[in-house]
Amino acid sequence: KMTQQMRDLQLAQARKPPGPSSPNAAKRLYRNLSGKFRVNYTSFDEGSLVGRGEKEKLRKSYLFQSNAALFEAVELQDLDRVQELLKQYSPEELDLNTPNSEGLLPLDIAIMTNNAPIARALLQAGAKESPHFMSLESRSLHLSTLVREAEQRVNELTAQVVNEAPNADCSEKEKQLKAWEWRFRLYKRMKAGFEHARVPDAPTNVHLSVASSSSVQVTFWEPLSVNSAVVTKYKVEWSCSPTFSPLLGEAVIDKLKNLHFTIQGLVSGTAYYVRVSAYNMKGWGPPQASMPLCAIPSNWREYDGRAPRRRGQAEALDHLLGQVKTVHQHCVCHEPCKNQPQSRKHSVSKSLKHLFHPSSKFLKTLKRGLYLTAIFYKDDNILVTHEDQIPVVEIDDTYSCLLMQDFLWFTKVSCMWDEILWLRQCVTVSQSSCSCILQTRFKMLLAISQMQGLLGIQDLGQVFFEPVKDKQGNILIVTLKEVKTNQTFESVRWVPICKLQTSRKSVSSPEDPTALDMLLISVQDKLAYHQRSSHALSPGLYLGYLKLCSAVDQIRVLVPEQLPNILCHVKIRSNPNISREEWEWLQKMASAEEPVPAEPEADTSHNPLFDELQVAIKELMTLVNIPLQEAKDFRLYSQEVLDFGDQVSFLLLLPPSDDVCTAPGQNNPYTPRSGFLTLPLQIFELGEER
Repeated sequence: KMTQQMRDLQLAQARKPPGPSSPNAAKRLYRNLSGKFRVNYTSFDEGSLVGRGEKEKLRKSYLFQSNAALFEAVELQDLDRVQELLKQYSPEELDLNTPNSEGLLPLDIAIMTNNAPIARALLQAGAKESPHFMSLESRSLHLSTLVREAEQRVNELTAQVVNEAPNADCSEKEKQLKAWEWRFRLYKRMKAGFEHARVPDAPTNVHLSVASSSSVQVTFWEPLSVNSAVVTKYKVEWSCSPTFSPLLGEAVIDKLKNLHFTIQGLVSGTAYYVRVSAYNMKGWGPPQASMPLCAIPSNWREYDGRAPRRRGQAEALDHLLGQVKTVHQHCVCHEPCKNQPQSRKHSVSKSLKHLFHPSSKFLKTLKRGLYLTAIFYKDDNILVTHEDQIPVVEIDDTYSCLLMQDFLWFTKVSCMWDEILWLRQCVTVSQSSCSCILQTRFKMLLAISQMQGLLGIQDLGQVFFEPVKDKQGNILIVTLKEVKTNQTFESVRWVPICKLQTSRKSVSSPEDPTALDMLLISVQDKLAYHQRSSHALSPGLYLGYLKLCSAVDQIRVLVPEQLPNILCHVKIRSNPNISREEWEWLQKMASAEEPVPAEPEADTSHNPLFDELQVAIKELMTLVNIPLQEAKDFRLYSQEVLDFGDQVSFLLLLPPSDDVCTAPGQNNPYTPRSGFLTLPLQIFELGEER
């Protein structure tokens, strides 16, 4: 008979289905359920369902069957089906951590049958062990009870089948006998797996690093042993004593997607020792001390007490802009500004469209001049006018000034799309000088306002890093913006990019295309640039390469095409923090004017940062196509670490002083391989800020 504990479990979990009547029946049930689960319940004709209650019952029925299918897949050791169910349903929908009528969870069956792949898949999904197994004794007793009762049931059914004459009832009992024989073998295998298992070995590659001035991070790998049971959790302990007495704290890690843990709230300047141990169904294994044995929370800024460079800058700039606006709003000669803040409460389409003559519209063709075009895209579609043209408005048809300086000014204006009306009024006040530069910039602001009014939207996106020019004297300034919602625009519609490229009739020859044709041909490259320029680096410490080249009217910086808003770089490590001790070592190397560590040296190889820099420098030199022996003349920028938020930081590798910036006409003996481009320095700075 069942023990009282098992009776309680059966009563509490009565809704769980019984085991299959035979091994073949189990497989048939599993196949049938698997076929059903491939049909989404929402695919049924909703008209045949009576009310919301019936739909909810149907949904719960499918989720209930999915839970049964998961148990079947684990018992049959079908890894593919387990992964399919975990992908198709959430842990809550699968009742992943609700015991069945035998008091078992899917993870219990996987680890006690020593099926490591399925156990790891379940652990990744958040599976837990049964809460009923509070000790080794309780688990052993539970398994013995399951085996004994299954064996008793097999004996009873065997006697009934042998003693009864062949009939329908006998056939049914034979099916039950086969099912219980199969379950008896499963329980015996689980019991043997538990008895033969041992506690896990210690975790491997336990590495300790300084994460900040008040935290350290420990990373580790699984134990190497293949004979012990699957590890289901880890324990991290820390102390100020190498003997771990007293223990300052501990943390249990049962989410095993990433084997690392950050210990917060530590005291800067104090040494902390850390160790990690693993757990399986047999208990906790021996702890493994970290390497290095201890770490002292610190940050490179503590070396000289330096404050973050950008602290308070954004707030100061906002305050300064507010002061400028206040001065202009109270200026006697600038009366229209006083009522401007009230007008912004209205929709953009209403407040902007009344500023223009009713005949204001997009251009169909270009004549010699300066123009603004806005490219809005969503997936593989692009916004065009009703004439299937990319939206274009005129800036100046008599443009004769130096383009680069005006273009760079325009890119800065793109950071203030919602302040264009105010900027126009400010420039209007200052136009008494009637300079070419002011006139052009005022016309730029007019064109922006016109584009915003025609589209009914303020934010025109990011400016492409260079204008499009043709031989006829046309210049296009291009803005790019990705639309991620179902946003409506005025005077335009969506069309597929490929359709626009194939259907538009060119008015120029292939040898001498117009700026619009050039834009249309290269539009996908520009969209790819825009998407890549918004990508962010994963957390970590990086080594960047600073290489500039100068022209008559600008300085350009070398960047990778795949991430044009960041310098050429390689990742040094995942921890972005530079500790005080590491920064002191870098300062000593810089003061001694030692070359960058491109080759290993026995007396400094113990420094982890030294080893990491060696690997990173070799990788970076290969990336930018510079011979490794040239690295001896390169320098590490030792004035500061470039911090981009809390998760990304950079060390800079600089060429020799004479080669940092290549002058016009100067030959560069080492040309980077394909995959790089040069951006105007001001454009790069704006992209980095974004």
